[in-house]
Amino acid sequence: MSAPGSTVPGMSAPGSTVPGMSAPGSTVPGMPAPGSPAQGTSAPAVPVPGALGPSVSAPAVSAPVPGVSAPAVSAPVPGVSAPAVSAPVPGASAPAVSAPVPGATASVPGVGVPPGSAAAGGGPASTVPVPVPPASPGNPWHRYDPWSAPAGPLHQTGAAVLTEGQRRKRVRKKLVGGAMALALVSGVFGGAVGVYLERNGGFDGVELPQASAEPTGRSADSVAGIAARALPSVVTLHVSGTEESGTGTGFVLDSLGHILTNHHVVEPAGSGGEITVVFNGGQTAKGEVVGGDSGYDLAVVKVTGVKGLKPLYLGNSDNVQVGDPVVAIGAPFDLEGTVTSGIISAKERPITAGGESGDGSDMSYVDALQTDAPINPGNSGGPLLNAQGHVIGINSAIRSAADGTDSDSGQAGSIGLGFAIPINQGKRVAEELINTGKATHPVIGVTLDMDYSGDGARVGTKGGDGGSPVTPGGPGDRAGIQAGDVITKVDGRPVHSGEELIVKTRAHRPGDRLELTIQRDGKERTLSLVLGSSD
Repeated sequence: MSAPGSTVPGMSAPGSTVPGMSAPGSTVPGMPAPGSPAQGTSAPAVPVPGALGPSVSAPAVSAPVPGVSAPAVSAPVPGVSAPAVSAPVPGASAPAVSAPVPGATASVPGVGVPPGSAAAGGGPASTVPVPVPPASPGNPWHRYDPWSAPAGPLHQTGAAVLTEGQRRKRVRKKLVGGAMALALVSGVFGGAVGVYLERNGGFDGVELPQASAEPTGRSADSVAGIAARALPSVVTLHVSGTEESGTGTGFVLDSLGHILTNHHVVEPAGSGGEITVVFNGGQTAKGEVVGGDSGYDLAVVKVTGVKGLKPLYLGNSDNVQVGDPVVAIGAPFDLEGTVTSGIISAKERPITAGGESGDGSDMSYVDALQTDAPINPGNSGGPLLNAQGHVIGINSAIRSAADGTDSDSGQAGSIGLGFAIPINQGKRVAEELINTGKATHPVIGVTLDMDYSGDGARVGTKGGDGGSPVTPGGPGDRAGIQAGDVITKVDGRPVHSGEELIVKTRAHRPGDRLELTIQRDGKERTLSLVLGSSD
């Protein structure tokens, strides 16, 4: 080392300016003023005893802490050529050693000097130059610049570190919040789409909802089931004559081709007309009248050359009760195969129909079944079926409102008052027509006063030919009926007119026994008689 007052190579003299550093007492840019706390350290600057020149506070110099065995190491100061020197602290176990500066020599007090020498503290202060090895590239302290910007991102913000549970709770909150936001957005979007679809009917063409296909079968006692079984046996009759034509209905009686219908349906054909029979499947055949009776308003037509005929089963009209469901099949206004339904509204309705001839020869008297099943012109001769699909009547007449006609068509229309000939009577008449070509009528053997307006049926005072109103030897004569007697009951049931007495009589077969209640000279008596027969 140099003597006091001499210049150390690489360092300036006391009071001189160190290159790159300010003079003592001046402010170093980027460093705190002397006497102020050093940046990045909490310890004040420590003066170096015995050093050359005045005491200088070096930045980033750490003083040894009393009682600590490790030496305090000071960091090199950029731009300072002189080595940083640390002063030993009294009571410390190791001298304070400053970090070497690359390419410089360090002075270590008391190193290589005999004890008691000035260099060891017993004499003038001197230093022994010690070679300092060059900085190693792998040593970060030789590259550390405390005043430069951080080379990479900082990993510590100073905030509290979250525990595992807190982190999971925060993640759950974020997930819940995200789900709620997604649900809100989805709801808004879905509502907008719904409004659009409601107003515009969808993105594509309109497609209306429809029920899927169902089994085609129906219950046997339903209207559809009854109709399915009966329609193959129901036919439509197209009748044409020299003066008029018409359309009616009929149904198959047997496999021989006999078809039952109303007399007034086939009447326009007369003796030179033509009858065309149309089956439900569209097959047609020519029909021929086997026989008919205007008094019963029944006729039988026969077809030939037709195979696979399916006759309808005949029921028992005596078993019919008011309120029973019924099905009517016909061709109203030439609409063939029309099916309607209703109930039995009443039984034993005495009705008369026809009479257009003027002499009453075409008048029919029917003790009819009344139904509210719609029946219109063209239904005549068609079957009235019960819930089992059995024929209980032959549709024959209707009652119309007002003048009895439809102003548009000139024909009568249904108002829910339809009448059918009971099948028990139809069966008997049909059998006679098929077997003999004509039907017989049960008779009492008296002539009635049809102008009588009182209650009951009064026997006339004279016959149609001017003779006795009671046929000699006839059923009435044998029972004791006299001219002028008023018949008020048949088998205990009231009779209110001559037409009604005829209806009640024709509801029976020839040979049936009847009990008649009569009034004579203000007295009532009961007579019994057996019905006769007439052509």
